Parts: sequence; C-alpha cells; structure tokens
Amino acid sequence: MSTVALTEADFESTITDNDIVLVDWWASWCGPCRAFAPVYEKAAGVHQDIVFAKVDTEAAPHLSAAAGIQSIPTLMAFREGVLVFAQPGALPAAALEDVIAQVRALDMEEVHRAVAERADVA
Repeated sequence: MSTVALTEADFESTITDNDIVLVDWWASWCGPCRAFAPVYEKAAGVHQDIVFAKVDTEAAPHLSAAAGIQSIPTLMAFREGVLVFAQPGALPAAALEDVIAQVRALDMEEVHRAVAERADVA
C-alpha cells in the first residue's frame, strides 16, 4: 500500500476507521521531510495492514494547528483512534520500524483505561 494524503475532510474518519494509522506531517519546502519520504514510503509497502498517511502542512494549515504541529516532519501514530506516539524529526528506517513494533505491541485495553481515567480527572 502506498501513502494516502489526508485533509481536514477525511482526517478524523481515517483515524477512527482504521486500527493503526501513521501520519507524517510535512511540507514540500522541508529538506528533512523530503529525506524522510522514501523511508516512509518503503515502510508503507512493507506494512500493508497499517494506513500510512501524509498531511501537507501548507495545504492544511488549520488541521496542522489543531494537531499542534510546531516542527516538521512530525510523525504521529494512532491506534484504535488514540494518539499513542508523536515525535518531530525525520526518523531513520530502523527507528521507524521500532516505532511500528512498539505501536503493534501496545496493550490497548490498558491504553483505553488510562485515557478514560484522564478524562474522569479532567
């Protein structure tokens, strides 16, 4: 599977309708973004059960602001609709594979319990 471009119109449904979604926040003028793109594309070809999405921060400034993007590239990982990882900076292939392995290994019952506890406190 190749990467998919997300917009404000389909961002939330993509996150909620898929088990694991990685989102690469990028811009065409960003050198590190361009360097990370082939690493991300290659991983998308290997992990066909994961949605590898991209958000062009120039084309979707409101979405980028809502997500709190302050530096690009930023990689976010969502599992079962929950943000479980967010980190700015271009990752080397081995680090991206490590993130994917950690996201797959999460105990989502525990994650959902922790999210619910935080919601009760707020």
